[in-house]
Amino acid sequence: MKQKILQQFDVPEMLLEQLNQRYDIYRYDSLTPEEFTALAPEFRVALSSGEATVTREFFRSLPNLTLLAVFGVGYDGVDALAARELGVKVTHTPDVLTDDVADLAMGLMISASRQIPGAQRFIERGGWQNNLYPWTRRVSGSRLGIFGLGRIGHAIAKRAAAFDMHIAYTDRQRQEGVPFTWHDSLAKLAADSDYLVVCAPGGAGNRHLVDRGVMDALGAEGILINISRGSVVDEQALIQALEAGTLGGAALDVYENEPHVSGGLLERDNVVLTPHMGSATWSTRRAMTQLVVDNVDACFAGRPLPTPVPECR
Repeated sequence: MKQKILQQFDVPEMLLEQLNQRYDIYRYDSLTPEEFTALAPEFRVALSSGEATVTREFFRSLPNLTLLAVFGVGYDGVDALAARELGVKVTHTPDVLTDDVADLAMGLMISASRQIPGAQRFIERGGWQNNLYPWTRRVSGSRLGIFGLGRIGHAIAKRAAAFDMHIAYTDRQRQEGVPFTWHDSLAKLAADSDYLVVCAPGGAGNRHLVDRGVMDALGAEGILINISRGSVVDEQALIQALEAGTLGGAALDVYENEPHVSGGLLERDNVVLTPHMGSATWSTRRAMTQLVVDNVDACFAGRPLPTPVPECR
């Protein structure tokens, strides 16, 4: 008889296909209250996603749950402290998506700086028949500020160094042995940057840390890039700064109210938008899938979990 897994949130079909070979998967939102009550004691493992919210009440509703396997590196919607208190381990999929997200960050930076999507629309509208596209800004040799110098921040810095960029950063604390300029506040970092890349995790503690003051410090020629979590940036303040011309541009892969994107961000030549696709390459999604499978298999086999989140180590 197969072990049962509860699917709490959407995960890729390739992951479900692999797990379905050995386990029975039940989708949380497809169960009636009566069915859930009857099955709840049988679920030792639940699946979720980095975009999901997983509450203390959810953990409490599953008396024999031992693992929440998150597909994604971020898990700010998961009450990991409640999970730990209730004896539930949480795992995620770190490291394997670092390069893809860093690649996209550099692509967004260049696209926003050179206004590549705007230039394409200019051609498509027939504008090139009568005019040249307005001059844009150079990336090479510019100043890059990184907010959050973790794995992805370091990977972005490595790429930016090849563009001869001056690199500065801010984080919870100064990192020893790092050759980049340290700023003890986000506002100071923004004031010293032509491009500010947000790599900080989400969560209540980081909500709207990139506010209008930070954007004003970045300035009328500065460009904001966010590849972390939409909640870190005050989206309405961003729109106001763009409308006022006090911020030079933005490039976003994440948003406050996904999948809904504020209309004030659309159809702007100095704004580049992608649909939260930082890790969405086939090779990385396969690697993420394998990590989730490895964690689930380890849980059922009683082996150490490969990638527990820090709160559950």
